[in-house]
Amino acid sequence: MDRMYDPKSLKAEEFISHEEIMDTLAYAEKNKDNRELIDSILQKAEKRKGLSHREASVLLACEDEATIQRMYDLAEQIKKDFYGNRIVMFAPLYLSNYCVNGCVYCPYHAKNKHIARKKLTQEDIVREVTALQDMGHKRLAIEAGEDPVNNPIEYILESIKTIYSIKHKNGAIRRVNVNIAATTVENYRKLKEAGIGTYILFQETYHKESYEKLHPTGPKHNYAYHTEAMDRAMEGGIDDVGLGVLFGLELYKYEFAGLLMHAEHLEAVHGVGPHTISVPRIKRADDIDPSTFDNGIDDDTFAKICALIRISVPYTGMIISTRESKAVREKVIRLGVSQISGASRTSVGGYCEPEPEEDNSAQFDVSDNRTLDEVVHWLMDLGYIPSFCTACYREGRTGDRFMSLCKSGQIQNCCHPNALMTLKEYLMDYASPATRQVGESLIRSELPNIPKEKVRQVCEDHLEKIEQGIRDFRF
Repeated sequence: MDRMYDPKSLKAEEFISHEEIMDTLAYAEKNKDNRELIDSILQKAEKRKGLSHREASVLLACEDEATIQRMYDLAEQIKKDFYGNRIVMFAPLYLSNYCVNGCVYCPYHAKNKHIARKKLTQEDIVREVTALQDMGHKRLAIEAGEDPVNNPIEYILESIKTIYSIKHKNGAIRRVNVNIAATTVENYRKLKEAGIGTYILFQETYHKESYEKLHPTGPKHNYAYHTEAMDRAMEGGIDDVGLGVLFGLELYKYEFAGLLMHAEHLEAVHGVGPHTISVPRIKRADDIDPSTFDNGIDDDTFAKICALIRISVPYTGMIISTRESKAVREKVIRLGVSQISGASRTSVGGYCEPEPEEDNSAQFDVSDNRTLDEVVHWLMDLGYIPSFCTACYREGRTGDRFMSLCKSGQIQNCCHPNALMTLKEYLMDYASPATRQVGESLIRSELPNIPKEKVRQVCEDHLEKIEQGIRDFRF
Protein backbone atom coordinates (compact mmCIF):
# COMPACT_ATOMS: atom_id res chain seq x y z
CA MET A 1 0.00 0.00 0.00
CA ASP A 2 1.23 3.50 -0.83
CA ARG A 3 2.27 5.47 2.23
CA MET A 4 0.24 8.59 2.65
CA TYR A 5 2.02 11.89 1.99
CA ASP A 6 1.25 14.34 4.76
CA PRO A 7 3.40 17.46 5.26
CA LYS A 8 1.83 17.91 8.72
CA SER A 9 2.78 14.42 9.90
CA LEU A 10 5.66 14.07 12.37
CA LYS A 11 6.69 10.72 10.82
CA ALA A 12 9.66 11.00 8.46
CA GLU A 13 8.28 8.61 5.84
CA GLU A 14 5.02 10.55 5.67
CA PHE A 15 6.36 14.10 5.35
CA ILE A 16 9.19 12.90 3.08
CA SER A 17 7.14 10.35 1.15
CA HIS A 18 9.12 8.26 -1.35
CA GLU A 19 5.97 7.68 -3.41
CA GLU A 20 5.21 11.41 -3.53
CA ILE A 21 8.76 12.17 -4.69
CA MET A 22 8.58 9.50 -7.42
CA ASP A 23 5.20 10.85 -8.57
CA THR A 24 6.65 14.38 -8.53
CA LEU A 25 9.65 13.37 -10.66
CA ALA A 26 7.38 11.57 -13.17
CA TYR A 27 5.11 14.63 -13.33
CA ALA A 28 8.12 16.93 -13.82
CA GLU A 29 9.54 14.76 -16.60
CA LYS A 30 6.17 14.65 -18.35
CA ASN A 31 5.75 18.43 -18.13
CA LYS A 32 9.32 19.67 -18.66
CA ASP A 33 8.37 21.04 -22.12
CA ASN A 34 4.86 22.17 -21.15
CA ARG A 35 5.29 25.84 -22.00
CA GLU A 36 1.91 26.91 -20.60
CA LEU A 37 2.47 25.19 -17.24
CA ILE A 38 6.06 26.46 -16.92
CA ASP A 39 4.93 30.03 -17.66
CA SER A 40 2.22 29.79 -15.00
CA ILE A 41 4.73 28.44 -12.43
CA LEU A 42 7.17 31.27 -13.17
CA GLN A 43 4.34 33.82 -12.91
CA LYS A 44 3.48 32.37 -9.48
CA ALA A 45 7.17 32.55 -8.49
CA GLU A 46 7.25 36.24 -9.43
CA LYS A 47 4.79 36.91 -6.57
CA ARG A 48 7.64 36.06 -4.11
CA LYS A 49 5.53 33.55 -2.15
CA GLY A 50 7.58 30.49 -3.12
CA LEU A 51 6.78 27.30 -5.00
CA SER A 52 5.75 23.78 -4.03
CA HIS A 53 8.18 20.90 -4.45
CA ARG A 54 6.17 19.75 -7.46
CA GLU A 55 6.18 23.12 -9.21
CA ALA A 56 9.89 23.61 -8.56
CA SER A 57 10.66 20.10 -9.83
CA VAL A 58 9.03 20.95 -13.17
CA LEU A 59 11.36 23.96 -13.49
CA LEU A 60 14.36 21.81 -12.54
CA ALA A 61 13.48 19.31 -15.29
CA CYS A 62 13.04 22.05 -17.92
CA GLU A 63 16.05 22.26 -20.25
CA ASP A 64 15.07 25.24 -22.38
CA GLU A 65 17.96 27.74 -22.23
CA ALA A 66 15.79 30.87 -22.44
CA THR A 67 13.56 29.60 -19.61
CA ILE A 68 16.57 28.75 -17.45
CA GLN A 69 17.86 32.30 -17.97
CA ARG A 70 14.47 33.58 -16.88
CA MET A 71 14.79 31.49 -13.69
CA TYR A 72 18.26 32.93 -13.07
CA ASP A 73 17.04 36.51 -13.54
CA LEU A 74 14.12 35.91 -11.18
CA ALA A 75 16.34 34.27 -8.54
CA GLU A 76 18.71 37.24 -8.68
CA GLN A 77 15.82 39.70 -8.27
CA ILE A 78 14.24 37.75 -5.38
CA LYS A 79 17.61 37.62 -3.62
CA LYS A 80 17.89 41.42 -3.95
CA ASP A 81 14.31 41.94 -2.74
CA PHE A 82 14.70 39.81 0.40
CA TYR A 83 18.39 40.15 1.25
CA GLY A 84 19.67 43.13 -0.70
CA ASN A 85 23.34 42.91 -1.70
CA ARG A 86 24.55 41.70 1.72
CA ILE A 87 26.60 38.53 2.13
CA VAL A 88 26.92 37.27 5.70
CA MET A 89 30.37 35.95 6.66
CA PHE A 90 31.12 33.00 8.95
CA ALA A 91 33.72 30.32 9.64
CA PRO A 92 33.40 26.68 10.74
CA LEU A 93 35.24 25.45 13.84
CA TYR A 94 35.71 21.70 14.11
CA LEU A 95 35.86 20.74 17.79
CA SER A 96 36.43 17.00 17.41
CA ASN A 97 36.56 14.34 14.70
CA TYR A 98 35.97 11.37 17.00
CA CYS A 99 32.96 9.57 15.53
CA VAL A 100 31.19 6.24 16.04
CA ASN A 101 29.24 6.29 12.77
CA GLY A 102 30.16 4.38 9.62
CA CYS A 103 29.15 6.95 6.98
CA VAL A 104 30.81 5.75 3.78
CA TYR A 105 31.29 9.26 2.30
CA CYS A 106 32.97 10.86 5.34
CA PRO A 107 36.60 10.30 6.44
CA TYR A 108 35.55 10.58 10.10
CA HIS A 109 33.88 7.16 9.84
CA ALA A 110 34.80 4.86 12.70
CA LYS A 111 36.75 2.35 10.54
CA ASN A 112 39.20 4.97 9.22
CA LYS A 113 42.30 4.10 11.24
CA HIS A 114 44.80 6.43 9.53
CA ILE A 115 43.12 9.81 9.97
CA ALA A 116 44.49 11.75 12.96
CA ARG A 117 41.82 11.77 15.70
CA LYS A 118 41.70 15.03 17.60
CA LYS A 119 39.56 16.86 20.11
CA LEU A 120 40.08 20.47 21.16
CA THR A 121 40.50 21.16 24.87
CA GLN A 122 38.93 24.35 26.25
CA GLU A 123 42.45 25.88 26.18
CA ASP A 124 42.75 24.91 22.49
CA ILE A 125 39.37 26.53 21.83
CA VAL A 126 40.56 29.79 23.41
CA ARG A 127 43.57 29.81 21.06
CA GLU A 128 41.52 28.92 17.97
CA VAL A 129 38.76 31.44 18.67
CA THR A 130 41.31 34.18 19.42
CA ALA A 131 42.87 33.48 16.00
CA LEU A 132 39.42 33.64 14.36
CA GLN A 133 38.67 36.92 16.14
CA ASP A 134 42.00 38.30 14.95
CA MET A 135 40.88 37.64 11.37
CA GLY A 136 37.65 39.54 12.04
CA HIS A 137 35.10 36.73 12.35
CA LYS A 138 32.03 37.32 14.51
CA ARG A 139 29.99 34.22 13.64
CA LEU A 140 31.02 30.57 13.94
CA ALA A 141 29.49 27.24 13.02
CA ILE A 142 30.82 24.57 15.37
CA GLU A 143 31.07 20.99 14.17
CA ALA A 144 31.79 17.70 15.91
CA GLY A 145 31.60 14.01 15.08
CA GLU A 146 29.02 11.85 16.85
CA ASP A 147 30.67 10.12 19.80
CA PRO A 148 28.83 9.93 23.12
CA VAL A 149 32.07 9.26 25.02
CA ASN A 150 34.42 11.82 23.45
CA ASN A 151 31.88 14.45 22.37
CA PRO A 152 29.00 14.32 24.87
CA ILE A 153 26.52 17.20 24.97
CA GLU A 154 28.29 18.53 28.08
CA TYR A 155 31.47 19.01 26.04
CA ILE A 156 29.55 20.89 23.32
CA LEU A 157 27.85 23.13 25.92
CA GLU A 158 31.13 23.86 27.70
CA SER A 159 32.74 24.71 24.36
CA ILE A 160 29.94 27.15 23.47
CA LYS A 161 30.34 28.84 26.87
CA THR A 162 34.09 29.15 26.29
CA ILE A 163 33.62 30.60 22.79
CA TYR A 164 31.21 33.28 23.99
CA SER A 165 33.51 34.20 26.89
CA ILE A 166 36.57 35.08 24.76
CA LYS A 167 37.10 38.80 24.25
CA HIS A 168 40.39 39.65 22.56
CA LYS A 169 41.13 43.27 21.57
CA ASN A 170 37.92 44.33 19.78
CA GLY A 171 37.08 40.74 18.90
CA ALA A 172 34.00 38.78 19.95
CA ILE A 173 32.10 35.82 18.59
CA ARG A 174 28.53 37.05 18.75
CA ARG A 175 26.74 34.04 17.29
CA VAL A 176 27.55 30.33 17.52
CA ASN A 177 25.63 28.09 15.14
CA VAL A 178 25.80 24.38 15.91
CA ASN A 179 26.13 21.46 13.49
CA ILE A 180 26.08 18.27 15.57
CA ALA A 181 24.31 14.92 15.26
CA ALA A 182 20.58 14.47 15.80
CA THR A 183 19.82 14.41 19.50
CA THR A 184 17.01 14.53 22.06
CA VAL A 185 14.49 17.29 22.83
CA GLU A 186 16.17 17.67 26.23
CA ASN A 187 19.58 18.24 24.61
CA TYR A 188 18.12 20.72 22.14
CA ARG A 189 16.69 22.59 25.11
CA LYS A 190 20.17 22.73 26.63
CA LEU A 191 21.61 24.07 23.36
CA LYS A 192 18.92 26.75 23.25
CA GLU A 193 19.74 27.75 26.85
CA ALA A 194 23.42 27.96 25.89
CA GLY A 195 22.49 30.73 23.43
CA ILE A 196 23.08 29.02 20.10
CA GLY A 197 22.07 30.71 16.86
CA THR A 198 20.92 28.19 14.25
CA TYR A 199 20.89 24.41 14.71
CA ILE A 200 22.18 22.92 11.45
CA LEU A 201 21.83 19.29 10.42
CA PHE A 202 22.35 18.00 6.91
CA GLN A 203 20.09 15.20 5.80
CA GLU A 204 22.85 13.88 3.48
CA THR A 205 20.15 12.09 1.41
CA TYR A 206 16.35 11.91 1.61
CA HIS A 207 16.30 8.53 -0.19
CA LYS A 208 15.69 6.16 2.73
CA GLU A 209 17.15 3.02 1.12
CA SER A 210 20.29 4.90 0.02
CA TYR A 211 20.49 6.61 3.41
CA GLU A 212 20.64 3.28 5.23
CA LYS A 213 23.31 1.92 2.87
CA LEU A 214 25.42 5.09 3.19
CA HIS A 215 25.14 4.93 7.01
CA PRO A 216 25.59 1.19 7.61
CA THR A 217 26.59 1.42 11.29
CA GLY A 218 26.24 3.76 14.25
CA PRO A 219 23.30 5.81 15.58
CA LYS A 220 23.11 7.81 12.33
CA HIS A 221 21.83 4.64 10.60
CA ASN A 222 18.37 5.43 12.01
CA TYR A 223 16.74 7.33 9.13
CA ALA A 224 13.59 8.40 11.00
CA TYR A 225 15.46 9.64 14.09
CA HIS A 226 17.78 11.72 11.89
CA THR A 227 15.06 13.08 9.59
CA GLU A 228 12.76 14.04 12.47
CA ALA A 229 15.54 15.90 14.33
CA MET A 230 14.34 19.37 13.29
CA ASP A 231 10.93 18.74 14.85
CA ARG A 232 12.61 17.78 18.14
CA ALA A 233 14.84 20.88 17.90
CA MET A 234 11.76 23.08 17.43
CA GLU A 235 10.06 21.32 20.34
CA GLY A 236 13.17 22.08 22.41
CA GLY A 237 12.73 25.80 21.71
CA ILE A 238 15.23 26.24 18.85
CA ASP A 239 13.33 28.24 16.24
CA ASP A 240 16.13 28.72 13.71
CA VAL A 241 17.08 25.47 11.98
CA GLY A 242 19.23 24.86 8.91
CA LEU A 243 18.67 22.13 6.31
CA GLY A 244 20.94 20.70 3.62
CA VAL A 245 21.68 17.64 1.51
CA LEU A 246 25.05 16.41 0.31
CA PHE A 247 24.62 16.61 -3.44
CA GLY A 248 26.25 13.70 -5.24
CA LEU A 249 25.12 10.86 -2.97
CA GLU A 250 21.75 10.31 -4.68
CA LEU A 251 20.02 11.55 -7.83
CA TYR A 252 19.85 15.33 -7.53
CA LYS A 253 16.22 15.65 -8.65
CA TYR A 254 15.16 13.31 -5.85
CA GLU A 255 17.17 15.26 -3.26
CA PHE A 256 15.83 18.59 -4.48
CA ALA A 257 12.21 17.46 -4.10
CA GLY A 258 12.94 15.98 -0.65
CA LEU A 259 14.66 19.15 0.52
CA LEU A 260 11.70 21.33 -0.48
CA MET A 261 9.26 18.87 1.12
CA HIS A 262 11.21 19.16 4.37
CA ALA A 263 10.94 22.96 4.18
CA GLU A 264 7.18 22.66 3.50
CA HIS A 265 6.84 20.29 6.47
CA LEU A 266 8.52 22.75 8.87
CA GLU A 267 6.28 25.56 7.62
CA ALA A 268 3.15 23.38 7.90
CA VAL A 269 3.87 22.09 11.42
CA HIS A 270 5.78 24.94 13.09
CA GLY A 271 4.66 27.94 11.03
CA VAL A 272 8.27 28.74 10.15
CA GLY A 273 10.44 27.20 7.46
CA PRO A 274 14.20 26.64 7.50
CA HIS A 275 16.30 29.64 8.55
CA THR A 276 19.02 28.41 6.19
CA ILE A 277 19.52 25.86 3.42
CA SER A 278 23.04 24.68 2.60
CA VAL A 279 24.09 23.15 -0.72
CA PRO A 280 27.30 21.14 -0.18
CA ARG A 281 28.57 18.86 -2.96
CA ILE A 282 30.62 15.77 -2.16
CA LYS A 283 34.35 16.50 -2.31
CA ARG A 284 37.61 14.58 -2.08
CA ALA A 285 38.65 13.83 1.51
CA ASP A 286 41.13 11.67 3.42
CA ASP A 287 39.98 8.22 2.24
CA ILE A 288 36.97 9.30 0.19
CA ASP A 289 37.07 9.59 -3.60
CA PRO A 290 33.95 11.42 -4.86
CA SER A 291 34.15 9.60 -8.21
CA THR A 292 33.00 6.44 -6.37
CA PHE A 293 29.63 8.18 -6.02
CA ASP A 294 28.10 8.30 -9.48
CA ASN A 295 25.50 11.00 -8.85
CA GLY A 296 27.84 14.00 -8.95
CA ILE A 297 26.43 17.18 -10.47
CA ASP A 298 28.16 19.62 -12.80
CA ASP A 299 28.49 23.36 -12.15
CA ASP A 300 25.56 24.33 -14.39
CA THR A 301 23.18 21.92 -12.66
CA PHE A 302 24.46 23.14 -9.31
CA ALA A 303 23.74 26.76 -10.29
CA LYS A 304 20.24 25.81 -11.42
CA ILE A 305 19.55 24.10 -8.07
CA CYS A 306 20.73 27.19 -6.18
CA ALA A 307 18.53 29.49 -8.26
CA LEU A 308 15.48 27.27 -7.79
CA ILE A 309 15.94 27.00 -4.02
CA ARG A 310 15.98 30.82 -3.90
CA ILE A 311 12.79 30.99 -6.02
CA SER A 312 11.02 28.20 -4.10
CA VAL A 313 11.94 29.26 -0.55
CA PRO A 314 12.50 33.00 -1.05
CA TYR A 315 12.88 33.88 2.65
CA THR A 316 15.54 31.31 3.53
CA GLY A 317 19.22 32.12 4.00
CA MET A 318 21.36 30.14 1.54
CA ILE A 319 24.84 29.01 2.51
CA ILE A 320 27.80 28.00 0.37
CA SER A 321 31.09 26.87 1.87
CA THR A 322 34.73 26.82 0.79
CA ARG A 323 34.05 23.35 -0.66
CA GLU A 324 33.35 25.35 -3.81
CA SER A 325 35.89 27.26 -5.87
CA LYS A 326 36.01 31.03 -6.22
CA ALA A 327 34.49 30.77 -9.73
CA VAL A 328 31.54 28.63 -8.62
CA ARG A 329 30.94 30.82 -5.56
CA GLU A 330 30.92 33.91 -7.78
CA LYS A 331 28.29 32.35 -10.03
CA VAL A 332 25.88 31.19 -7.32
CA ILE A 333 26.15 34.20 -4.99
CA ARG A 334 24.34 36.11 -7.73
CA LEU A 335 21.62 33.44 -7.90
CA GLY A 336 20.58 33.49 -4.29
CA VAL A 337 23.36 32.66 -1.83
CA SER A 338 23.30 34.96 1.21
CA GLN A 339 25.98 33.45 3.51
CA ILE A 340 29.51 32.26 2.76
CA SER A 341 32.42 31.04 4.81
CA GLY A 342 35.84 32.64 4.52
CA ALA A 343 39.36 31.36 5.32
CA SER A 344 37.85 28.06 6.50
CA ARG A 345 39.72 25.14 8.05
CA THR A 346 37.99 21.76 7.91
CA SER A 347 40.56 20.21 10.23
CA VAL A 348 40.10 20.04 13.99
CA GLY A 349 41.47 23.47 14.86
CA GLY A 350 44.06 24.74 12.38
CA TYR A 351 43.35 28.48 12.71
CA CYS A 352 45.88 29.24 15.43
CA GLU A 353 48.62 27.44 13.52
CA PRO A 354 48.44 25.32 10.35
CA GLU A 355 48.07 21.60 10.88
CA PRO A 356 51.16 19.49 9.99
CA GLU A 357 50.49 17.39 6.89
CA GLU A 358 51.16 14.11 8.68
CA ASP A 359 48.43 14.98 11.25
CA ASN A 360 45.67 15.56 8.71
CA SER A 361 42.28 15.70 10.48
CA ALA A 362 40.34 17.50 7.72
CA GLN A 363 36.82 16.42 6.85
CA PHE A 364 37.16 17.43 3.19
CA ASP A 365 39.43 19.36 0.84
CA VAL A 366 38.85 23.12 0.65
CA SER A 367 38.61 24.60 -2.87
CA ASP A 368 38.75 28.28 -1.88
CA ASN A 369 41.90 28.90 0.18
CA ARG A 370 41.86 32.70 0.27
CA THR A 371 42.23 34.72 3.47
CA LEU A 372 39.20 36.44 4.97
CA ASP A 373 40.61 39.81 3.86
CA GLU A 374 40.89 38.57 0.28
CA VAL A 375 37.33 37.22 0.32
CA VAL A 376 35.98 40.48 1.79
CA HIS A 377 37.84 42.53 -0.84
CA TRP A 378 36.58 40.25 -3.64
CA LEU A 379 32.94 40.52 -2.49
CA MET A 380 33.15 44.32 -2.38
CA ASP A 381 34.69 44.39 -5.87
CA LEU A 382 31.62 42.43 -7.01
CA GLY A 383 29.32 45.05 -5.42
CA TYR A 384 28.32 43.09 -2.30
CA ILE A 385 28.43 44.21 1.33
CA PRO A 386 30.29 41.63 3.45
CA SER A 387 28.24 41.56 6.67
CA PHE A 388 29.43 40.41 10.09
CA CYS A 389 26.01 41.16 11.57
CA THR A 390 24.48 38.99 14.32
CA ALA A 391 21.85 41.51 15.45
CA CYS A 392 18.64 39.56 14.73
CA TYR A 393 19.71 36.64 16.88
CA ARG A 394 20.74 38.92 19.76
CA GLU A 395 17.63 41.10 19.47
CA GLY A 396 15.35 38.03 19.60
CA ARG A 397 14.39 38.33 15.91
CA THR A 398 14.49 34.59 15.31
CA GLY A 399 12.04 32.05 13.90
CA ASP A 400 8.76 33.58 12.76
CA ARG A 401 9.82 37.05 13.93
CA PHE A 402 12.77 37.02 11.54
CA MET A 403 10.66 35.53 8.75
CA SER A 404 7.96 38.20 9.05
CA LEU A 405 10.64 40.90 8.92
CA CYS A 406 12.17 39.24 5.87
CA LYS A 407 8.84 38.63 4.10
CA SER A 408 7.65 42.21 4.71
CA GLY A 409 10.73 43.70 3.03
CA GLN A 410 11.64 45.68 6.18
CA ILE A 411 15.08 44.11 6.13
CA GLN A 412 16.56 47.11 4.25
CA ASN A 413 15.93 49.36 7.28
CA CYS A 414 17.47 46.88 9.65
CA CYS A 415 19.94 44.48 8.05
CA HIS A 416 21.38 46.96 5.56
CA PRO A 417 22.58 49.47 8.21
CA ASN A 418 23.70 46.62 10.48
CA ALA A 419 25.78 45.23 7.61
CA LEU A 420 27.41 48.61 7.00
CA MET A 421 28.24 49.09 10.69
CA THR A 422 29.75 45.61 11.11
CA LEU A 423 31.71 46.06 7.88
CA LYS A 424 33.01 49.37 9.28
CA GLU A 425 34.18 47.51 12.43
CA TYR A 426 35.99 44.99 10.26
CA LEU A 427 37.64 47.73 8.20
CA MET A 428 38.82 49.60 11.30
CA ASP A 429 40.10 46.56 13.21
CA TYR A 430 41.26 43.92 10.72
CA ALA A 431 41.34 44.98 7.06
CA SER A 432 44.43 45.56 4.96
CA PRO A 433 44.85 49.17 3.75
CA ALA A 434 43.68 48.26 0.23
CA THR A 435 40.56 46.49 1.53
CA ARG A 436 39.80 49.35 3.88
CA GLN A 437 39.96 51.86 1.05
CA VAL A 438 37.50 49.86 -1.08
CA GLY A 439 35.25 49.32 1.96
CA GLU A 440 35.06 52.99 2.95
CA SER A 441 34.06 53.90 -0.59
CA LEU A 442 31.42 51.12 -0.61
CA ILE A 443 29.91 52.31 2.69
CA ARG A 444 29.61 55.88 1.35
CA SER A 445 27.86 54.66 -1.79
CA GLU A 446 25.51 52.33 0.14
CA LEU A 447 24.30 54.74 2.84
CA PRO A 448 21.74 56.42 0.52
CA ASN A 449 20.14 52.97 -0.03
CA ILE A 450 18.78 52.91 3.53
CA PRO A 451 15.12 53.82 2.87
CA LYS A 452 14.21 55.60 6.15
CA GLU A 453 15.96 58.92 6.64
CA LYS A 454 15.98 58.63 10.44
CA VAL A 455 17.58 55.17 10.30
CA ARG A 456 20.15 56.51 7.86
CA GLN A 457 21.05 59.39 10.17
CA VAL A 458 21.43 57.07 13.18
CA CYS A 459 23.59 54.74 11.09
CA GLU A 460 25.85 57.63 10.03
CA ASP A 461 26.18 58.67 13.68
CA HIS A 462 27.13 55.11 14.69
CA LEU A 463 29.69 54.88 11.87
CA GLU A 464 31.39 57.99 13.27
CA LYS A 465 31.42 56.49 16.76
CA ILE A 466 32.98 53.29 15.38
CA GLU A 467 35.78 55.48 13.99
CA GLN A 468 36.26 56.75 17.56
CA GLY A 469 36.66 53.19 18.90
CA ILE A 470 33.14 52.34 20.13
CA ARG A 471 31.86 48.90 18.99
CA ASP A 472 28.74 46.77 18.65
CA PHE A 473 25.91 49.05 17.52
CA ARG A 474 22.84 47.36 16.11
CA PHE A 475 19.31 48.00 14.94
